Amino acid sequence: MALKKSDLYASLWKSCDELRGGMDASQYKDYVLTILFVKYVSDKYAGRTDSVVTVPKGGGFADMVAAKNSKDIGDRINKIIARLAEENELKGVIDLTDFNDEEKLGKGKDMVDRLTKLIGIFEDPGLNFSRNRSDDDDILGDAYEYLMRHFATESGKSKGQFYTPAEVSRVLAAVIGVDQATARSQSVYDPTCGSGSLLLKVVDAAPVGLTIYGQENDNATKALAVMNMWLHGNPTAEIWKGNTLSEPHFLDSGRLKQFDYVVANPPFSQKNWKTGFDPANDPYERFKGYGLPPDKNGDYAFLLHILKSLKSTGTAAVILPHGVLFRGNAEAAIRKNLVERKVIKGIIGLPANLFYGTGIPACIIVLDKAGAEKRSGIFIIDASKGYIKDGNKNRLREQDIHRITDVFRTQAEVPRFSRLVAWDEIQRNEYNLNIPRYIDSTEPEDIQDLSAHLQGGIPDRDLDALAPYWTVYPGLRKDLFAPNARKGYSDLKVPTAEVRARIFGHPEFTAYAAELEAVFIQWRTANVPTLRGVDGKTKPRPFIAALGEGLLKAYMGKALVDPYTMYQHLMDYWNSTLKDDVYMLVEEGWRAVPEPVKDKKTGKVKAGEFTCDLLPQRLVIARTFAKEQAKVEELQRAHETLAQQLEELIEEHSGEEGALAECLNEKGKVTKAGVAARFAEIAKDPDYAEEVKVLKEVDRLMEAEAKAKKAHKVAFEALDTAAWNHYKQLTEAEVKELVVNDKWLADLHAAVLGEQERISQRLAARVVELAERYGRTLPALDREVEALTAKVEQHLKHMELAWQ
Repeated sequence: MALKKSDLYASLWKSCDELRGGMDASQYKDYVLTILFVKYVSDKYAGRTDSVVTVPKGGGFADMVAAKNSKDIGDRINKIIARLAEENELKGVIDLTDFNDEEKLGKGKDMVDRLTKLIGIFEDPGLNFSRNRSDDDDILGDAYEYLMRHFATESGKSKGQFYTPAEVSRVLAAVIGVDQATARSQSVYDPTCGSGSLLLKVVDAAPVGLTIYGQENDNATKALAVMNMWLHGNPTAEIWKGNTLSEPHFLDSGRLKQFDYVVANPPFSQKNWKTGFDPANDPYERFKGYGLPPDKNGDYAFLLHILKSLKSTGTAAVILPHGVLFRGNAEAAIRKNLVERKVIKGIIGLPANLFYGTGIPACIIVLDKAGAEKRSGIFIIDASKGYIKDGNKNRLREQDIHRITDVFRTQAEVPRFSRLVAWDEIQRNEYNLNIPRYIDSTEPEDIQDLSAHLQGGIPDRDLDALAPYWTVYPGLRKDLFAPNARKGYSDLKVPTAEVRARIFGHPEFTAYAAELEAVFIQWRTANVPTLRGVDGKTKPRPFIAALGEGLLKAYMGKALVDPYTMYQHLMDYWNSTLKDDVYMLVEEGWRAVPEPVKDKKTGKVKAGEFTCDLLPQRLVIARTFAKEQAKVEELQRAHETLAQQLEELIEEHSGEEGALAECLNEKGKVTKAGVAARFAEIAKDPDYAEEVKVLKEVDRLMEAEAKAKKAHKVAFEALDTAAWNHYKQLTEAEVKELVVNDKWLADLHAAVLGEQERISQRLAARVVELAERYGRTLPALDREVEALTAKVEQHLKHMELAWQ
């Protein structure tokens, strides 16, 4: 069975990370990714005469394998890469990394061992790039993405800027509308392209691809971007080294070349942005009509370069720090001119700590020249609250990406999340675009009601805030609450301890739970044929996209349920389980073959132990061996009961003067041999009758516990063997039934039910919180204190003591 991709990538990173020793990740990545490049082109193109890459004799991965353990391995690798580079016009791209550098790789045997092991990592059969079943099975892209994310994480604050997180890249691709691209000849440009990951995500979202242009100032990073383009099937991409601001490479008759789409994640607030040119006399007129950016901050320099590089019908998205939205002086003037020209279509505020070069929050500014005249304002989204912690960084979830892109595309106004801000409102705010001025994303404050604390009753204001629940359960509020004598307050009609039971047992609650259950059942029924139909022709990415969109649509408009949260449950399951299963089925078909378990340290097979990732044994047992499983569980309970009785008896009598004190061994444990020896010693002495009685009981329980343990073990092993043997008899139809219904859909159903349970728990928790908050009034508490004080004084009086 194929190695799971998630395990493959994790193993790849772990091995690489162990080998880098003390070298900085930002340097070590160059070694790893260069070998990955050679491995890829060798697998894909070696021996072919009709390909875009020529793998010459002595210039492929097989030659690297042959160099393993040789004393001159570093020099030999350099020569192999040089041959490949020369044959394919890649000099200055893939040959920048020195594999014979003793300072970085060690001397003598240390270098030999390190490079030998590094090459060995890429010999893993799972990393065979020649046998992808479909273009959608992007082993390389996934492996590369995994490595880049981890290299960026490990590279430190100033060295991780070569990589834009894939999730953010997908948002940029969506908001500039590349899914509407109609021809590969349409262009996309990134003026600060780094490793090219952002460009590739944009191209990946275009139905027919795009023509790629990029510029990068750092030579090593530019080489990384070129390799990245080749690795992802875009060898014709134009990637050039140079300072975009002082020496823009892409020109058309002396003017800046213009593109259909532009994306960028430029260095934040670059202080030396004017190096190499005079902005006041810019030959490309990028600042004309807008104003010059501040001398020590280049944020708007990049934005205005991007704007000038856009066709009249073009759209762009650029990532910049929030300061560009509100800083004053020169930047305020530029911002005013941009607003007045109506070229800013939208602003999306992102969570803090998403990026690898900085922890400060950033925003996406979307530029659109085509619709400027008809635009009535700027569409602003505050997406700062939607993320998940991922190590020491934050990361956008699938639901966050989908929510942002859906809302932006439809320009839907969502409370505390998004709104279209009219030009006149922006003008009244003196062109300040700081997001909190227009969207208050804070949660409503939970205000304490002093009158309720004094006189009792739950404020109706707090109950009214639960209106979404009462809309669905109109009778529930009446059943839970009655009007208080004071206007604007209510009393809980049931004891606090019974609130949850009353809510969950209410007919309106159970009716809506059944309605939500029907939504999932309908989605499940509609998608069972799709799930059962996975085969060698299935493309996993469109496959999960269709499932996700269907689930999102199914829950859209349902009260109390966030459809994006339901969508996230599916995507979480896809990433944890379903994705590996689908790729496995695409490669191998519906075969459930048990694999021997290997020891993680030694790699040796463990005798009699098996596993099956696609079809876990527990599912086969539940379907076919339910009676046997029940018997095993019964024997286990019997053993556990006897073991507990024995433990309690020993604990009771093993003290210093206990009946079992003389039975303890050197480790302080009561053993069967110790009990037998003590029994033989005192059995006939009537003075020890009680101790003998205890010894007999301990011996009996030891015998019974041992037999019960053995009986459970025998039954368990018999069931285990029978279950694994049964795999040989499973038909394809049975495998599909078990995997689709008992595994995939059962797991998803449990996640959905859990989410529905959390919805109702939130209502119950809030009602209980309010009831307990105002259940005991301040006067009542005062009376309790007075009564307790009187009791204390009475006790003190009896003790002839005075209360101070």
